[in-house]
Amino acid sequence: MLKILSLLPKRWTKRLVQSYCLVRNPYSLGVRVIVEDELNRVLLVRHSYLEGWYLPGGGVDGGESLDEAACREVREEAGIVAVETPAFLNIYLNQEATGRDHVGLFHLQAWSRGENFLAPNAEILEADFFDLEALPQGLSAATARRLAEHKAGAFPTGGRW
Repeated sequence: MLKILSLLPKRWTKRLVQSYCLVRNPYSLGVRVIVEDELNRVLLVRHSYLEGWYLPGGGVDGGESLDEAACREVREEAGIVAVETPAFLNIYLNQEATGRDHVGLFHLQAWSRGENFLAPNAEILEADFFDLEALPQGLSAATARRLAEHKAGAFPTGGRW
């Protein structure tokens, strides 16, 4: 499926994925993770089916807790193995697509390099750490907002993604 989506224009794939998710599950729950390295740089990923740079993350699977999903997503997308449970920061309502998408935000500092550390795969074209003062071009708007909150050390109570 990712191979087919990667052949379509990115603006189409985003809407197609959102529509599929809405039909499959009218309410969705996802996670994003701010992963920091020892130099306080943050991990960002670039997907094969979306334009721009994002915090790693994705949907919560059935029977999975939010923190388990956060750990699984950073392992799948960047080969990062959580050594401790990531800290829960906030939950947001993402109204960009369906208005029914909730995103839990986590912070992970204690981790180790796992298999395929920062290696590209079918879903992730690129994964790397960036200094907060030198973020890449094409950062998604929501990622920019979350990183600004992180840098300020202040996350809103609730809020919109």
